[in-house]
Parts: sequence; structure tokens; C-alpha cells
Amino acid sequence: MFPGATTDREAASYVVVGAPLDATTTFQPGTRFGPDRVRRFAESYDDYDRRTDSRFSALGVHDAGDVRPWDDVPAYLDHLAAELRSVVYDDAVPLLLGGEHTVTYAGVDAVDPDVLVVADAHLDLRDAYDGNPWNHACVTRRCLDDLGVDRAVIVGARTGSEAEWDRAADADVEVVAPEDAREWVDGLDREDEFGEDSVYCSVDIDALDPAYAPGTGTMEPFGLEPREVRDLVRAVAPRAEGFDVVEVNDRDGGQAAALAAKLLREFAFAHATAAATNDGRPDDAR
Repeated sequence: MFPGATTDREAASYVVVGAPLDATTTFQPGTRFGPDRVRRFAESYDDYDRRTDSRFSALGVHDAGDVRPWDDVPAYLDHLAAELRSVVYDDAVPLLLGGEHTVTYAGVDAVDPDVLVVADAHLDLRDAYDGNPWNHACVTRRCLDDLGVDRAVIVGARTGSEAEWDRAADADVEVVAPEDAREWVDGLDREDEFGEDSVYCSVDIDALDPAYAPGTGTMEPFGLEPREVRDLVRAVAPRAEGFDVVEVNDRDGGQAAALAAKLLREFAFAHATAAATNDGRPDDAR
């Protein structure tokens, strides 16, 4: 159980769901261990958050455990989306723990947002990778082309194929380079950034520089700083209907999992505080 996620499912405002999919990782596998590893490295965190003057255990978080994957990735994603959709139907916010980035497809399918905000080292705009359209390198493309997301904002992207960069030049994609991330995050206070659009927030842990999060499958240097990603999550959370953190594996001393756990908590604290103060759109967005 994620520490502090002690609320009964029926009364929950937030539901943690693990999705330990590890089917298409292309360099260092191990994302099957991600959800449990994130839970483990959250154990040392204090329940109390001084910034919001609140306790995680009082936010109404429930941990529903893991949705175990199998070999048929599209079928698994459909099943996972149905599980997450039940969370949305109960007026709660899904907090998805990956697993490889492919599981974001299920989160987006369940929430049906207008805008996908994703922190990622990679564009993930391939139509297929090694002939597989369900590879984790294709997830943002699948969300745009197959699920009808109106716009994707990819923060921290610093690599991609030539075809991906061509796709990123289309009007429905905005790429925020790592060196521009701070300015973009600080500009989210503008009320017109998303307007009335609904938002889903996804954090691929490889968006961070591998010096901070080496426990991930495809490390890419010159990435985001932890505070930049934290502030992105804090800024997007009040407008978001769902959240995930993905691509954590077991190939470091816990750095990536510790960051992922902290980012999930930051999302919940920021979302709940906005709901309590009627700042942002969480009451409408759930």
C-alpha cells in the first residue's frame, strides 16, 4: 500500500492504481517492479506537508493495488482503462503508477482529456517502433491519433527520430525543451494557458536528468531538474483530471522511485489544496 493511502475505496477522492507493465522496454527492463518500488521508497516521507498545511493521510487517498498485466498489450490497456474509468465514475482522481509509459494510454482513455501534459526525455511520437504501434515509444502518438487528445505538451524532450520531430511540428504538439522548462512552468499561472480544457498529467521519470533518476529504462542526459518537475506537477495539478508517473525500474539505489513517490504526493497535495480553496478547476475536473 502507498503510505498514507488509508481511505476506503467508496470514500476516496484519489485512487492509486499500479500498472506494472514491462512488455516493450527497449534498453533496460524492470518497470514491472516500478509500482511496488515507488510504494516502498515513499515509506520514509512524513505524512505532514508544511507547504499546504495538510496531511497526506487526510486527503482521501486509497490504494487499489496493481492491475496485473499479461502478454496482449492492447487487451491489457483496455482492461486497465476500464479499471481507471471506474475511479473517474466515482468522482475520484486516478493516480497511476507505472510500469512502462504505454500505460499512460489507459489513463488518458479513462479520463478523456483535451490536453496531455507530459514530462518526458523522448517525444514518444513514433507511429510504430520495430513494427509495434504499442511500444512505449509510441504512447503520445497513440493518445493524439487514436484517443483524440486535442493537444500534447511535451516538457523536457531532447531526443527523437526525424519522423517524430516532423510530427512534433504539427499544430497539436508543443515541445518545451529542458532549457525552456522553467519559463514554461512559471507561465502556467496565466489563466488562459489551458482555458476550459481538461488536462491529464504524465511524468516519465526519464524526463529528469539521469544524475537524479538513473533507475529507468532509457536514460537521456541533459534533462530536467527535480524542482522543475515538482513545480510542473504543482502547477498542472489543479487543472488535471488524472496523473501518472511511469518508467521507474529497479536498476538504481531508489533515486528514481523516491522522486516518483514524491511527485505523486505533490500532485495530490496541490490538487486537494486547489479543490479546498476553489482555485483552479479540480471540482469540475473530477
